Amino acid sequence: MVFSSPRDTAQEHLFREHNLPVRRRKGLIWQAVFYAATSIAIITLVTLVLSIVDGAFGYVAVQNQIEVEELVGPGRTLDSASKQELIAMLNEHLSRGLVRRFDFEAPLMERSNQDLIKLVMREVVKPQVLGSWNLVPSLFQKDLILQEAAQRYPGADIVFRSWLTLDFIGASQSSIPELAGIRTAIMGSLLVIMITILVAFPIGVGAAIYLEEFASDSRLNRIIQVNIYNLSGVPSIIYGLLGLAVFVRGLEPLTSGALFGFGAGQTANGRTVLSAGLTLALLVLPIIIINAQEAIRAVPQSLRDSSYGLGATKWQTVWHHVLPASIDRILTGTILSISRALGETAPIVVVGASTFISVDPNSIFSKFTTLPIQVYQWTARPQGAFRNIAAAAILVLLVLLLTLNASAIIMRNRISKKRRQA
Repeated sequence: MVFSSPRDTAQEHLFREHNLPVRRRKGLIWQAVFYAATSIAIITLVTLVLSIVDGAFGYVAVQNQIEVEELVGPGRTLDSASKQELIAMLNEHLSRGLVRRFDFEAPLMERSNQDLIKLVMREVVKPQVLGSWNLVPSLFQKDLILQEAAQRYPGADIVFRSWLTLDFIGASQSSIPELAGIRTAIMGSLLVIMITILVAFPIGVGAAIYLEEFASDSRLNRIIQVNIYNLSGVPSIIYGLLGLAVFVRGLEPLTSGALFGFGAGQTANGRTVLSAGLTLALLVLPIIIINAQEAIRAVPQSLRDSSYGLGATKWQTVWHHVLPASIDRILTGTILSISRALGETAPIVVVGASTFISVDPNSIFSKFTTLPIQVYQWTARPQGAFRNIAAAAILVLLVLLLTLNASAIIMRNRISKKRRQA
């Protein structure tokens, strides 16, 4: 046994006192680095949101092919026109074949006034955005914009427009940016995410329970575990190719609905909501498994031993004690996974999402599009107005994402509260 002398203790004390300022200085440096990193992240996020908002509002120069006053008379608007007057406008300015087609799709007399007004605006008035300006210049350079618009677009109406409106959310896709909407894309995104959750969550949690609680430490299980970690880092486009090969082509009778008699008289193909949901389920499955494993692993072993001591079986211990104790962490990982799936574009493109579709999906065997696909398609257009509606669609996507996350977090907190009270 080695004893330290009082002299050695005094030297160590002096060394610590001498080294304390150095350690404090290093701590302050690292603290500053962490503050700077957090500040950069916040500034980047705020800049991103502001740039999106900047594109969703602003002045536009609009010119109609036929002015509304020419149709309904001076001082009147289309809202004041009767259903018979609106139908007469269509018959007067459109070809008979086109009117018959609209009447075949839905009888004109049975349509609401709002539907007829939208039809008149799209087919007769035909508003065209000649130029657009973002929010910041619209607020601070109004006079300059009005002068520029008067020189470049004589005769056009200069109005301040919010591209994010209820009509924009409730309208279907259109080749005219002034009349385009995202109703079809929202419904497609919700259906795809619903299938993703229903498939990925139970399979992921079940796999995590088996690997943590029931699987032995064998070579096969170790290989499975390593591959799960590897799959969590695979690029999403690879999952899209897998979904194309397996769900779209290999399981085409199932994913197209032909096996169940759906789509009779139509070309059967697997590029449906079901294929997209299954593909995204494969994408997030490794992440859900890993997060669920970590949540189950964090449950104290003493809780299991107490359950076994009272005579509970392995499954009773897992179901009544381990899962309730880890469900809040499992839901947290699932929320993050679903958030990623909602914003994915690459695998959905490969699986076959439509870049232009105006028909709402009415089942899991329908063709579809999603909000990220819609934003991608609009940003690729050369017209500036499409970039404005793309910014509005991004805001809707963010709100939808935050709403789904908030709902999941509230549900998780309620489950945790009930568990603590029990």
